[in-house]
Amino acid sequence: MPATLEVVCTDDDCTLDMFELHYTYDMPDDTTVDDFSCPYCGGTSCLEEIEL
Repeated sequence: MPATLEVVCTDDDCTLDMFELHYTYDMPDDTTVDDFSCPYCGGTSCLEEIEL
């Protein structure tokens, strides 16, 4: 099963709560939250992985 990544945007001006990324099998194993940007505010340094 491909990996999933739950992410929260910590920018105080962004109203996006959290989102989940569903990878395909082609996604490199070393992919992290740093490789993405917030789909709402566009920020990159404000994303943090949610660890369950």
